[in-house]
Amino acid sequence: MNKMIESKSSKPVQQKTSFKALLKEMSIIFGAFLVLNSFVLASFEVPTGSMENEIMTGDFLLVNKFVFGGTTPRTIPFTSTKIPSFKLPALWNVERGDIIVFIFPGYRDEVEPAEFAYYLKRCIAVSGDTLQVINRVVYVNGKPAPLPRNVKFNSTLIRPAGYADARIFPKGAPFNEDNYGPIVIPKKGDIIDLTEETFERWEIFIRREGHTAELRNGKVHIDGVEATSYTVGRDYVFGMGDNRDNSLDSRFWGFIPTNSVVGTPLIVYWSWDPDIPLFNIGNKLSSIRMNRFGTLVK
Repeated sequence: MNKMIESKSSKPVQQKTSFKALLKEMSIIFGAFLVLNSFVLASFEVPTGSMENEIMTGDFLLVNKFVFGGTTPRTIPFTSTKIPSFKLPALWNVERGDIIVFIFPGYRDEVEPAEFAYYLKRCIAVSGDTLQVINRVVYVNGKPAPLPRNVKFNSTLIRPAGYADARIFPKGAPFNEDNYGPIVIPKKGDIIDLTEETFERWEIFIRREGHTAELRNGKVHIDGVEATSYTVGRDYVFGMGDNRDNSLDSRFWGFIPTNSVVGTPLIVYWSWDPDIPLFNIGNKLSSIRMNRFGTLVK
C-alpha cells in the first residue's frame, strides 16, 4: 500500500522537476544566444538597395560584431526601445573600404533618429581624413580612392560643382552628391572654430555629442557658456553606399561615430524578394536566390 502511495505522489514531483530542468535549459540557451548575438555574431536583413550589387535587397547577413567591440543589447529584445548598453573594446579600428553595420545617427537635422535602426554602408574615410568627390570620383587625402568591386551608377547625369543640393550635409554647404567637399572627418580632440556663420553647420553635430548649442545675439553658446570653439569628443568615419546614385549616406546626414559601429558583414546565408509578403508563401519561396547563399561580402 505504501509503495503505491509513493508512486502516485512522486509523479507530480517528477513533472515539476522536469519542468524546472527544461526551464533551466531554455534559459541557458536563450542566455547563450543573447551573448553570441551581442558580442560575437548577429543576423541582419538588408532592407534597401544602397549597397547593390555587393549586397542585395533581401539578403540576410551574418555580421561579425566581435571585431569592432560587441555590446550588451542596445534595445529591449524584439523591440526598438533603446536601453543603456556596454561596449567592449574593439580589436581593431574601422578602416577605409570596410563595410560596416552601425546605428543610424539620424537625418541631417535630427539630433536623434525618430526610430532606432541599423544601417549598412562602406567606410570611405576615417577620422582626420580629408574627403572630396569630384565628378563622382572620390578622393581621400588628395588621392583617388579605390572603387569597390561592385560599385554602381544608375545615371550618366553628373551634377556640376557649385550646384547646391538642399538635402546635403552639412546644412547650407554648396555641395551635391557628385561634387562634394572638401570636408575633414572629425577626430577626438579636434578644435572647431565657431562663429555666427559656422554655427548652422555644427549645431546638430555638437548636440549629438550631448551638449546644448545656441546662437544668442550673434554669439555661440555651448552648454549655456559663450564659446568661440568646440573640442570634438569622439572619432568619426564617413560612409557611402556602393550604389552611389541610390544611397542616402554621410553625404546627406553626416558623420558616423565609431562607437556606433556594430560590426562588419561576413557572408550571405539567405536571400529572397523582400517585397513579396510572407503569407504569399508560394511566390515567396520561389523568389529564393540560391546563388546568393554563401556569398562572401567584401
